[in-house]
Amino acid sequence: MRFEFATASRILFGPGALREAGTAARQFGRHAFVVTGRAPRRAEPLLDRLAAEGVAATMFSLAGEPTTGAVTTAVAQARAAGCDLVIGFGGGSPLDAAKAVSALLTNPGELSDYLEVIGRAQPLTQPAAPCLAIPTTAGTGAEVTRNAVLASPAHRLKVSLRSPLLLPRLALVDPELTRDLPPALTASTGLDALTQLIEPWVSCRANPLTDGICAEGIRRAARALRLAFRDGGNAAAREDMALASLFGGLALANAGLGAVHGFAAPVGGMFPAPHGAVCAALLPHVMAINLQAARTRQPGGETLRRYAALARLLTGDATATAEDGVRWVRALVDELQIPGLRAYGVTSDHVSLLVEKAAQASSMKANPLPLTRDELAEILARSL
Repeated sequence: MRFEFATASRILFGPGALREAGTAARQFGRHAFVVTGRAPRRAEPLLDRLAAEGVAATMFSLAGEPTTGAVTTAVAQARAAGCDLVIGFGGGSPLDAAKAVSALLTNPGELSDYLEVIGRAQPLTQPAAPCLAIPTTAGTGAEVTRNAVLASPAHRLKVSLRSPLLLPRLALVDPELTRDLPPALTASTGLDALTQLIEPWVSCRANPLTDGICAEGIRRAARALRLAFRDGGNAAAREDMALASLFGGLALANAGLGAVHGFAAPVGGMFPAPHGAVCAALLPHVMAINLQAARTRQPGGETLRRYAALARLLTGDATATAEDGVRWVRALVDELQIPGLRAYGVTSDHVSLLVEKAAQASSMKANPLPLTRDELAEILARSL
């Protein structure tokens, strides 16, 4: 057995942890480039804490998911301002953008030199500028992942900047920052977190360390997501989901993902669809097809064992079967009112192109077993 595990240099978790952001930032620099989402006012408590510690701040707000153009603009602004550290504050989009900016501040050349698929995919060679990641949603786990997902509108694709050097110096996770999320966003981000625990759990790259992280995260998400959706002020549920999100990031960064995320990248690149909602629409159908393929091609194998264990984690029933796990996830997706992909403009006419793009996605390599083009097409057809 051989595996590697890498994560952020330091993780600080707990209600009220934001109060320590200023002191932590001062250890890394004196002028922070702060990347936020479309509501920069939410970062005002962070800015107050930076100012109290004598750390200046230059703000950069993203209107949506980060694009290659937005990151290039952000890097230029950070350099012009003389920023010596980067803080991502928000959901996965600001956190991914912050990681990309921190890498490009210290590595020569252009963004395209380092991007996968549409760029030259050269490795980063210099340590990134210090990056602090502060999530305000419970979904992506981007605070502890080693890639930054960026949209390229010109290519209608989402691609990654990927390197261990992208891991933040500090992941500061304060569950209180998620308590004002509306139910729809709680649902889509929470199902993204659950997906990012399930896919590493069944991944062909799973290892004993990620198994333990995934099992604990799945239990917490299974008991808490419905509660957080119904009552956003439920502190225990919010804490469980913040941990589940963090654990999902730890797991996917070290065990990979699967067909759900293999599809999510091309769908998100071609259609104005929120990443978490796309993953949620796909998840039960990927599970069902993976099970079908495993029963046909790997009867009695590890994939079936893992799906049966997953069902027991999700349901809390020691007698649950793998199919019970699929039914549990499908019922959860329905209860959380997640629409099919057709709601975002995906139709049967797009299936062939999306299958071809998904088959080439890096996430697909960690699926528990290779899927045929027909099986991928069936997943997408069921997800509409």
